[in-house]
Amino acid sequence: MPDRRSSSISTSAALLFQGGIGVVGLLAIWLFGIPILSGGLSLAEAVLFGVTGAVVTYLSLLLLTQNSCLFPDDLSSQMQALYDFVAGYRWPVLLALAVLAGVGEELLFRGAVQGWLLQYTGPWTAVMAGSLLFGLVHYVSFTYFLVATGLGLVLGAAYQLSGSLELVMVWHAVYDMLAIYCLLRYPHWFGVRA
Repeated sequence: MPDRRSSSISTSAALLFQGGIGVVGLLAIWLFGIPILSGGLSLAEAVLFGVTGAVVTYLSLLLLTQNSCLFPDDLSSQMQALYDFVAGYRWPVLLALAVLAGVGEELLFRGAVQGWLLQYTGPWTAVMAGSLLFGLVHYVSFTYFLVATGLGLVLGAAYQLSGSLELVMVWHAVYDMLAIYCLLRYPHWFGVRA
């Protein structure tokens, strides 16, 4: 494991930011009376399918991003910046950040945004629009935008088809955990200097 260095963002600030995303999502759901799809699966099914989906999605995106014909710009500089950010935290903080991102971002993008759009558009328009917004919020390069939008489409479709917000929360959190683990454990896969 690489030596830990101090991150430019304090642990408290990082955790508060990720937790705040969930609070914003919950407030939007509450203020606008957005119906949440929940209960389509048992908790055990949501965890099982979420973990399986995260592994398959992460491996698929990892392989796809290696194809320079599909993705025009190099992700190595973005991955180096991400590596430098996450290398400054200990594993309990990284796990907490992944869980908070999974819960918070899914409350906001799938629960609030996709749920609100679903009231005014068709389901697949809501999935597409929510996914594009998810990609734009994660924009650091065109390729990173494409990857984030693709992940948003997968999560949005999973939410729409399963009727389970819990499923996509688990999926997203486990995906982030896998991404962080692989980046820290195998930085050379991403052209990153440890």
